[in-house]
Amino acid sequence: MKKSNFWKSYGFLILMLTGIVAGCVVGAIWPAVMEVVDGETIIVDKGATVLEPLGTVFLNLMFCIAVPTVFCSISSSIANMQSARRAGKIMGVTIATFLVTAAIAAVIMYVTVRLIPPVVGEYALVEGEVGGTLGVADMIVNFFTKPDFTELFSRRAILPLIVAAITNCIMKTFKIFTYYAPIGFFGFFAYLIAYHGSDLIGDYGRALAIYYILSFVYMLVFSPIYARFGGGKGAAKVMFSKLFRPAAMSFGTCSSVATIPTNMEVAEETGISKDVSNIVIPLGATMHMDGSAMSAIIKVAFLFGMFGQDFTTGRAILAIIVAVFSSVAMSGIPGGGGTGELVLCSIFFPDHLAVAFPIALALGNLVDPPATMVNSAGDYVVSFIVSRYVDGKDWLQKRLAGKKEADASELR
Repeated sequence: MKKSNFWKSYGFLILMLTGIVAGCVVGAIWPAVMEVVDGETIIVDKGATVLEPLGTVFLNLMFCIAVPTVFCSISSSIANMQSARRAGKIMGVTIATFLVTAAIAAVIMYVTVRLIPPVVGEYALVEGEVGGTLGVADMIVNFFTKPDFTELFSRRAILPLIVAAITNCIMKTFKIFTYYAPIGFFGFFAYLIAYHGSDLIGDYGRALAIYYILSFVYMLVFSPIYARFGGGKGAAKVMFSKLFRPAAMSFGTCSSVATIPTNMEVAEETGISKDVSNIVIPLGATMHMDGSAMSAIIKVAFLFGMFGQDFTTGRAILAIIVAVFSSVAMSGIPGGGGTGELVLCSIFFPDHLAVAFPIALALGNLVDPPATMVNSAGDYVVSFIVSRYVDGKDWLQKRLAGKKEADASELR
């Protein structure tokens, strides 16, 4: 990969990771000093927790822009929908397959985190108490940003209203806000480590190890199963001969959309019908998110561990449903990953949203390369299943037989 392409694909991720690492280092070397007086914990020296407003500004910006971003994106998608008889059948089977495979991926991740919990330490993360006199830092944060979109229209929030009003495009605003993420992550993680201790770093590493290993296992084990179901005998072998090209492309670019040409190429070489690949693969780039469903489950499991709560069966069922919805429905939305994480946190941790959201967002960014790999490589595999229902169970055998005849005629 060329240097320019590498930076384009991973540059912003590197900046965010740098912000997280720098924040952890600052928080570790400049911890808050606390004493227990009459059963109440009192902060004697704030340490790096004074940097928390840097993270709060980022959170307020993201919370503020999430609602109009979702509204505009979904409205645009609905307005541009088209339909045709065969295309409708292909789309129906495709979306159903996306939902089933995402659910399977989510269940697998849930079983894994039950067997190998991503958090082994004991924590009790809570947000700061609301009320009392605002400090200078809090006043600055509230002066320039608001945590909710509706608060922009209050006469007490004139400056935030002006800041939002001067931007003509909601999507552009969202993109601009994300540029602040490295600084926001720096401030938030400096506060988090300074207040709760450096053991958090080890738990992040544990969660990443679980996800990276399981993503490769899922792709190598379940892709041939799906291919065999969709293409019959010999399909797994054919699939494996092509799979690693889109897998490498998606892992290297962190982009499902950038992998579309490679997926289209290997689909054509396999003998998948043009109308199938022309729908499944582009649609899959924005909706087929097995890796994202797995990511959602590990985020929820990680946060339950951080908040000292039990990941019960009832919560697990709800988490799987939300994971599938957030991965499939939110994936086509610009910034959909962040929106999906906001949905997850608002459902499971509504009282601790300001703490849970940046933790989930950071974890999501760190697992993005393997998640994209599972998502994009799976688009090619799903085309096998769709072909089974559209072109018949023996579609692959017919394609291979036709190719043999064509090769034989060329030799004559």
